[in-house]
Amino acid sequence: MDLLEAGRFLPLMEDFYSLQGEGFHTGKAAYFLRIGGCDVGCNFCDIKESWNKDTHPLTAVTDIVQRVLESGAKTVVVTGGEPCLYNLEYLCILLKQRELEVSIETSGSEKLSGNWDWICFSPKKNTQIEEKFYQIANELKVIIQNESDFFWAEENAQKVHQKCLLYLQPEWSCKNVITPLIVNYILQNPKWRLSLQTHKYIHIP
Repeated sequence: MDLLEAGRFLPLMEDFYSLQGEGFHTGKAAYFLRIGGCDVGCNFCDIKESWNKDTHPLTAVTDIVQRVLESGAKTVVVTGGEPCLYNLEYLCILLKQRELEVSIETSGSEKLSGNWDWICFSPKKNTQIEEKFYQIANELKVIIQNESDFFWAEENAQKVHQKCLLYLQPEWSCKNVITPLIVNYILQNPKWRLSLQTHKYIHIP
């Protein structure tokens, strides 16, 4: 097994300390690790440069954890790309040893590795989804690009466990058109909550 397969190195696209902009933890300080490589390739993705893992340097997990510690962060969010393409056990072990809270944002297209305090599950259409995520996700976040996506949201809401929080998030490029529709939908279906990409409104990473 090579060092990538063992989870000792990861193709790190970027890392930064900021505020969580979406979902349940909106406004919370966190250190973000964006892992390169994606097997989904959403047409509305605003970070398409993350898709090709070969364009991002393999970085030692020990070095990544050291940067997290130097930031003073108490929470780490692992995102992508699709972070579940990789073995994340070692990363989680090192972060947990330092008593940090660890979260992951995933489409659920790959099996999960690692021990997580919070799982944000954002399934995409026309993608094979690991069914386990419906049982373990803390929040279901569905991106709404058009009205047909409400049906997709409900299909997924029927599969998650009762304690999973449900979020609808407007796709950024059509937010002015779709957000009012989401608001009206939530008023009629109050099990859902609204998620906004607040980091883009206040111009932070």
